[in-house]
Amino acid sequence: MFISITFKSFSQALAAALLLGLLAAPAAQAQRKGKPVNADGSLAATPPARPARLLPLFGGLTPAQATQIIGEAQLKAIAASFASPAEASAFFSTKGYEYLNENQPDTAAYRFNLAWLLNQQNADAYRGLGIVASAQPTPDAAIGLLAKGLALTPASAPMLSDLGTSYLIRYGQTKKKKDLTAGMDLLQRATTIDPANAVAWQQQARGFYYQEKYAEAWAAVHKGQALSVSSLDFSLISDLLAKLPDPQGIFK
Repeated sequence: MFISITFKSFSQALAAALLLGLLAAPAAQAQRKGKPVNADGSLAATPPARPARLLPLFGGLTPAQATQIIGEAQLKAIAASFASPAEASAFFSTKGYEYLNENQPDTAAYRFNLAWLLNQQNADAYRGLGIVASAQPTPDAAIGLLAKGLALTPASAPMLSDLGTSYLIRYGQTKKKKDLTAGMDLLQRATTIDPANAVAWQQQARGFYYQEKYAEAWAAVHKGQALSVSSLDFSLISDLLAKLPDPQGIFK
């Protein structure tokens, strides 16, 4: 999933900041003229606008506005192939996840948008679009979409886990304590509802690391490892080893 992307290192962030500082003068001059620039200060071509159907929730349109993009007749024809709009919505959200697994985020986004348009109460549509949006440089859009999904399914462990992870990603960027607190609360709820959620345990371990609770972080790592080895975040393990040896001696 896009949400499970590795946290960026401090060295990468520092290098980016230094580069921006070096290029600030020419970039600012070009931006004042309303022209985008490349990293080397040269003028860049303006990227074409993405179609609204590929943007989460059609780029913020109302259902009525989005219907005009799809076409009211076509939307009715799609819904007529199913027993109800809700069933059609469930079908398209399922297809959206399949396309995500095939690394086709644009196609997935369109399917999730259709699912939302057919039924605005389909929490899976919001979760799917949140995962798509998590590929953006900041997790703000993903947080907003996942929060909408959680409001519809407050006991969904996957939704809690994804939203908690998104808050931790944002904490990694902003260092705002409220993001860390929110993320850890959501992940705690996720592992309480579903103790077999290996990814949630690993993300909780990352949160404990941020809180400098290294022994608790190791305990969460091993809980996740026992459930699924593929859930391990080796970047986190490397960070933890620098702070505290693995109490179980598995990682060295």
